[in-house]
Amino acid sequence: MKFLVVDPLAGVQTFARQLLQSRGFAADNILCCADTDAALAQGLLFKPHFLITDWFAKAPLSGIQLYQRLREVQPSLHLSLLSFEVTPEHQFEAEAHGADFLLKKPFTAEQLKAEMTRSLEALAKRLPGLHGQVREVMRTAKPAPRPVMPVMAPLPIIKPGDKVRFNGAVHVAQYVVHRHGETVVQLKGQGELVPLEKLQRA
Repeated sequence: MKFLVVDPLAGVQTFARQLLQSRGFAADNILCCADTDAALAQGLLFKPHFLITDWFAKAPLSGIQLYQRLREVQPSLHLSLLSFEVTPEHQFEAEAHGADFLLKKPFTAEQLKAEMTRSLEALAKRLPGLHGQVREVMRTAKPAPRPVMPVMAPLPIIKPGDKVRFNGAVHVAQYVVHRHGETVVQLKGQGELVPLEKLQRA
């Protein structure tokens, strides 16, 4: 059983890896990526059975498009989605692609744990060839330290393209990045990343 976890937040990647390892799955069978381009390049060779990905609605390659491309090399690939925005249209599209779940961000550690556990158990029933393997791994898993979900950064109040005030001057936000539980912004023409709390909307 191979798992591909794709999320821009390092905390989500780490938690999912810890959770899967606590269920007895080998570290070598869990691949984590921060974006869909890297996930596609590595996933075509890795050939995961289970894809857990952010929706990546604004990326050139969305989470669902990534799933479609990876199914070319792994037809039995299963999909689970994470997204800050969950609309009826999102729900419909997720169901149309057979997603095991669509979990709204920010979520708690218990919510992700419950959804992933339910999906693994359902997967064991649906895939006869992997049924024994999944059941045996989950049955023989040794108790592992309880995974701890880091505090997730809230949705940024500043979006790329917004005008912001920093050090008395007006700038344009070029990139908004979540890292290590905080949100930072790169201003157009500036090299440094500025913590969100140091900026004001102009």
